Amino acid sequence: MHRYRTHTCGQLRETDDSTTARLSGWCHRIRDHGGVLFVDLRDHYGITQCVADPDSPAFKLVETFRSEWVVRLDGKVRRRPAGTENPDMPTGMVELYVTEAEVLGQAAELPLPVFGDQDYPEETRLKYRFLDLRRERLHNNIMLRAKVVDSMRTRMKGAGFNEFATPILTASSPEGARDFLVPSRIHPGKFYALPQAPQQYKQLLMMAGFDRYFQIAPCFRDEDPRADRLPGEFYQLDLEMSFVTQEDILGTMEPVYRGLFEEFAKGKAVTQTFPKIAWAEAQEKYGSDKPDLRNPIVMQDVSEHFRGSNFKVFARMLETAANRVRAIPAPGGGQRTFCDRMNSWAQGEGQPGLGYIFWREADGKTEAAGPIANNIGPERAEAIRVQLGLKGGDAAFFVAGDPAKFARFSGDARIRVGKDLNLIDENRFELAWIVDFPMFEFNEEDKKVDFSHNPFSMPQGGLEALQTQDPLTIKAFQYDLVCNGYEIASGGIRNHKPDAMVKAFEIAGYSEDTVVERFGGLYRAFQYGAPPHGGMAAGVDRIIMLVAGEQNLREVALFPMNQRAEDLLMGAPSEASGKQLRELHVRLNLPEK
Repeated sequence: MHRYRTHTCGQLRETDDSTTARLSGWCHRIRDHGGVLFVDLRDHYGITQCVADPDSPAFKLVETFRSEWVVRLDGKVRRRPAGTENPDMPTGMVELYVTEAEVLGQAAELPLPVFGDQDYPEETRLKYRFLDLRRERLHNNIMLRAKVVDSMRTRMKGAGFNEFATPILTASSPEGARDFLVPSRIHPGKFYALPQAPQQYKQLLMMAGFDRYFQIAPCFRDEDPRADRLPGEFYQLDLEMSFVTQEDILGTMEPVYRGLFEEFAKGKAVTQTFPKIAWAEAQEKYGSDKPDLRNPIVMQDVSEHFRGSNFKVFARMLETAANRVRAIPAPGGGQRTFCDRMNSWAQGEGQPGLGYIFWREADGKTEAAGPIANNIGPERAEAIRVQLGLKGGDAAFFVAGDPAKFARFSGDARIRVGKDLNLIDENRFELAWIVDFPMFEFNEEDKKVDFSHNPFSMPQGGLEALQTQDPLTIKAFQYDLVCNGYEIASGGIRNHKPDAMVKAFEIAGYSEDTVVERFGGLYRAFQYGAPPHGGMAAGVDRIIMLVAGEQNLREVALFPMNQRAEDLLMGAPSEASGKQLRELHVRLNLPEK
């Protein structure tokens, strides 16, 4: 017999009745029923109920067992007595009658329980992550992660991609966040950078003629905490293709993403044909470039109904050509209490308020109510209702001003209305492509034109557009894939022509010398026969979070850091010794406390 087990704790069935078995695992739960001890023994594969009564030679030892002790139990498999079966467990029709026991590892008092799903402080969970990972929900999430990654690999290979690993120690790159720098011991005063993404390497693979590349790539960004990204490091499904248009890439990857979600959807509906929504249209209709399309609310421009009206606040705003008034329809929201609650919410968000009209049925007629309706009159209010397709019992909220400045707030208001009125269908994965991103944007902080997305993307119109158009009007061959309000993938057709690459970076304030210095490998490669190419990268952690039904990325990662980018389990970051610093030729200049 094997030293530790003949079966796993998820393996025994009715067909094993009357056989001898040896199990090893953790004491998940221990129950004393009138002197008969029940031990639910758990390992990676499942749980088996084990029983010891006073007649068992192992009874005295089993009495000493405590939660999370690691033990070995020998005994005879038997059917559970009638009425005690558990059909919800794979092993629930049998139990192990214990005849011999051994303690393999005792456990101290637990800082958090493994049995059950109680909510514990994040600091405790991360410090004792090895215990947290024993909990069923988290354990299942990590196994789901492994299955999703396996499926990604299978699907990508099936689509003709080859997996290559790119370097981890590399040069600094302008991906939009700070690099993690690694001092070089043998090159004093010089530093490697951990890759924010394998962007340049995957493009160089296309220069090298490999045609279709992918990898599950670790990426490192020293950026401030974000709710939708793990601090420090994350993983992405990275890919690149040669001799392709934007439509080729979307057409190749859409079946991969759709199939991935369908495989793990657990009955939820998945979008069959992903709509393509222009970036500007997404901002106008949803107030976001990552709209949650499960929310049926679509915002509309209602400026003309307020132009020259007696609602002077909006009418005066509209005297400025760039300003607009947008309406957020609220089907079923036509109660003053709800409208007032939304207004209070807006004030809590730092806004002066949120204007509204609500409609009610009276004497067979639909009447508009609220301060705005009283100011603009029944005809204008009715025209707004008709345009928005609303009826009695519905409402509309309004935002006004420069759309570029109110877009985010209007998008947040749309989400809030959808959630509060239960309009969002939680049983769907709604996916869509967002296309036609602006190539550049104006950086208000630095008062300069900057890249708005990926700096290596091809502008629509190529070099001619860069030379002749206002940079802020140039669109790029860039695209995102969004799902249920999250950006889950991003990519573009690459700017593979050296003169166009230099011109694009010049517009963003980089000289040709800087381009050659910082991206010399890529720039040189473009001189020696560069194929048209493009690709994208999908957030592995974010996709797994969605299919797992979790709200936090830390629930699907093995050993995440906290929001201060600290690894509480391993104690990172930690101080370096004087010897280490001397070897690296590094001297500390710490801020004053």
